[in-house]
Amino acid sequence: MSPSPSPERSPGAARKPRLDRRTLRSDLRHLLFDTTAALAVTFVMFVVLYLRVEGGTSQTLEVMPHLADAQRYWLYWACQAFGWSALLWAWITVMLGLLRATMPIPSSPVRHSRLERWHRVTSVTTIALMFGHALAFFLELLRQNDDGLGTLPLLFSAFVDVFVPGGYSSGTGQVAILLGLIALYLAIPLSLSFYVRAWTGSRLWRVLHRFVIVVYVLSVWHTLLYGTNVWFDGAFRTFVWALQLPVALLFLARLLTPIRPEERLTRSDLQRGPVFPALARLCGRLLAAAAVVVLLLVTVTGRDGGRTPGQPSGDMLVTQPMVWGGLAVLLTVMGAVGLAVRASGQEPERARRTGDS
Repeated sequence: MSPSPSPERSPGAARKPRLDRRTLRSDLRHLLFDTTAALAVTFVMFVVLYLRVEGGTSQTLEVMPHLADAQRYWLYWACQAFGWSALLWAWITVMLGLLRATMPIPSSPVRHSRLERWHRVTSVTTIALMFGHALAFFLELLRQNDDGLGTLPLLFSAFVDVFVPGGYSSGTGQVAILLGLIALYLAIPLSLSFYVRAWTGSRLWRVLHRFVIVVYVLSVWHTLLYGTNVWFDGAFRTFVWALQLPVALLFLARLLTPIRPEERLTRSDLQRGPVFPALARLCGRLLAAAAVVVLLLVTVTGRDGGRTPGQPSGDMLVTQPMVWGGLAVLLTVMGAVGLAVRASGQEPERARRTGDS
């Protein structure tokens, strides 16, 4: 038998618009307050950094003593201020997202819907702060113009150094800036795709959005590798590591007590049913538990891989080809997961059509 004709779409079943304008407008209203708060924090950080340079107490001066003229290099300190506020907002938005995806506490005064809205808004602010971090560095390169280039060559050179992944070719920045740019360019689609869920499908969006945790890891790695304020061993660098402990704990809690029943792991899942998904979930939980142990040891011992003043830093353990290889693996995994989700979502539709034939 041939397939039966498709029923006409009723007015109530009209396709939803691809862009969720209603939620976007609501989030933009809340974004004004969040962005203002973020800029205020950035300004405070800028003042602190500026005064530390003026007083000669900034760790950055141990790495680059020529930056001691705070007024001349104010764009560099603005770049650092945006970087630190971006990392802080990234920490906040990741914590909110993990709380949203974990089983709610009955006595919690904050509803999950509000956590989700805060998570969306702080995500957008984080992207803006990351861009501000890069833009300030771009403007500083234009101001310095160490090679005496003309206007167009200077703009092109600075753009490649700051915004083209792999374009920066000097020192630790070869890897650190590459990591930061990968984090920025992944954050944009993974965060903003919420507003086009009607186009991608909620399930596909939800699965891919989980890779945001990779963006956060890359951001922290970029900071610890290139942040001259945490270049050397010390209390502040250890504090940055310690801030990752609640993230790891909450991530582990999110895996152990997911809000969606289909994501939970039980003994019967390991004994019956598809083996690979159950083993993948088990491995994820074990890796998260291992991360908690490592972060706890780093925080307690203070041995966190920082450089020692007065001693050579040695060769980089991670190179650009390694980062590109890791990115290729990540994108391959994301693509495979996306295709698997789309294929599994089409199975019920295929079954329905076969039954109608």
